[in-house]
Amino acid sequence: MGAQSTAGPTGAVTISAGGAQLAGDLTAPEGATGVVAFAHGSGSGRRSPRNREVAERLNEARLATLLLDLLTEGEESVDRRTGELRFDIPLLARRMVAAIDWLKSEPAVARLSVGCFGASTGAAAALIAAARRPERVLAVVSRGGRPDLAGAELASVAAPTLLIVGGADPVVLELNRQAQQYLRCETSLEIVEHASHLFEESGALARVAGLARAWFLPHLKPPEPGLRRRSGASPAAGPEKTAPFRRSSRG
Repeated sequence: MGAQSTAGPTGAVTISAGGAQLAGDLTAPEGATGVVAFAHGSGSGRRSPRNREVAERLNEARLATLLLDLLTEGEESVDRRTGELRFDIPLLARRMVAAIDWLKSEPAVARLSVGCFGASTGAAAALIAAARRPERVLAVVSRGGRPDLAGAELASVAAPTLLIVGGADPVVLELNRQAQQYLRCETSLEIVEHASHLFEESGALARVAGLARAWFLPHLKPPEPGLRRRSGASPAAGPEKTAPFRRSSRG
């Protein structure tokens, strides 16, 4: 599948989404047990060094990753001038759904359980995609995300969801706390103390990667025959099923 990395075969892919051709990088380690699709946001893309670092840690744990540009080159050029497309959550969500559907056609990962990792506004797109593909998406992780932008679709998310926020990012932290009250699935809020919005502090991103890996690995295991996955519970469970907030140690 193209160039080699320390994590396994990596190759450039193109995904059709509503007439747009989206560029992506798929890494599929040998013996992968699941695949995680990344939803970037706030002017970022598949070359984001932060998301690439997280993806590499997931690859080391035998999780395949799809790093995807949710905007075309032309759209990115417009967005750099206006900043409007990065907040077009319906557009980003539709394209994330298209990426999840595409994974079923890629032989290297077609049989794997799917997780979504969303950063900034991409977290809302990841959550909406999970709500619209409940049988495909089995886990979601948000890094410094804006889950509140998913709006009413938060209540339809069945996939276990981990919200990771920096302790020095108070506005986004409060928005995550508010959004968590609308999630009816298994959910946890992890605070990386002293970390800012971009997790640029020493050890902060490593902590994010560790939390994401620990969340995805058990949830993306193939279910045993005859057993239903926990995230398939009825949405009627209500907010009282939400796990209490938990603070992490400094990364």
